[in-house]
Amino acid sequence: MATPWDTLKLLADATRVRILRLLSREELAVTEIQDILEMGQSRISSHLALLRSADLVLDRRDGKKTFYSLHPELPAGVRAVLDAAFDTVAREAEVKADGKALSRVIERRRHATEEYFNTVAGRLGKNHCPGRSWEAIGLMLFRLVPRVRVADLGAGEGVLSQLLARNAEFVYAIDNSEKMVEFGKKLAEQHGIRNLEYKLGDLEDVPLPDASVDIALLSQALHHAPHPDKALAEAHRILRPGGRLVLLDLRRHTFEKARELYADYWLGFSENALADMLAKAGFKGVSVEVVAREADEPHFETLLAVGEKK
Repeated sequence: MATPWDTLKLLADATRVRILRLLSREELAVTEIQDILEMGQSRISSHLALLRSADLVLDRRDGKKTFYSLHPELPAGVRAVLDAAFDTVAREAEVKADGKALSRVIERRRHATEEYFNTVAGRLGKNHCPGRSWEAIGLMLFRLVPRVRVADLGAGEGVLSQLLARNAEFVYAIDNSEKMVEFGKKLAEQHGIRNLEYKLGDLEDVPLPDASVDIALLSQALHHAPHPDKALAEAHRILRPGGRLVLLDLRRHTFEKARELYADYWLGFSENALADMLAKAGFKGVSVEVVAREADEPHFETLLAVGEKK
């Protein structure tokens, strides 16, 4: 087992300090450490191998996964060195971010959200059940929208806006494309929807007053914004206290052609980055989850993020 002197040498690398601090709080799989630190598997595995050889961490095999934890019976001198290192870096921005990301990993485990959605999607796709489809389920859920005022930001032609308007008190569909707004207005007129207003406007400069809506919706729109932080700040501004942001967007990917094919400004967002942006915009009770993964390449994944304005 490592001596205090050996431990000091291992702690010379900041990444190893961050890993040890995380493992002192929770047993984690390599993939979970990757998500938290946003680093590649080979880099994480190399650090873990060094820590494992020094008997600072233990590994546990469970099926196809290997979990790592801080050794529970470290010598007093080694533990003192680690505790001193942990206390010293506790206020560092990276370490604070690690703590928030760890909380999200634990929450994701507890609710098993991704597994739940994958299971449901698998059943709907493989087995026929008369009358059951995502289209029908979606329409049913839209009918549950309470009588509130909604802003659909980056609405496009406003299909979601029109569905929401069936039950909402009022819906504003905001888009920066004149043609999209014109087309949406014609659709709303054809369908006799009177509690829906299309407005020409930008995500980063929403043409609505402060505290004017109860729900701000961003559906696959944020990755088109040059300054996502400004778009989120605008969403926060137009929400009333107690209002909620609901956001769907792509998880970070490497499909560069998306910039040409879909005019994407950003190649999605990582869970950690999106959660941090929402928090900086002023949202509380933020949650970010992967809720879908496309079967075909490049296997786009969808994030669902929710936050509340206090």
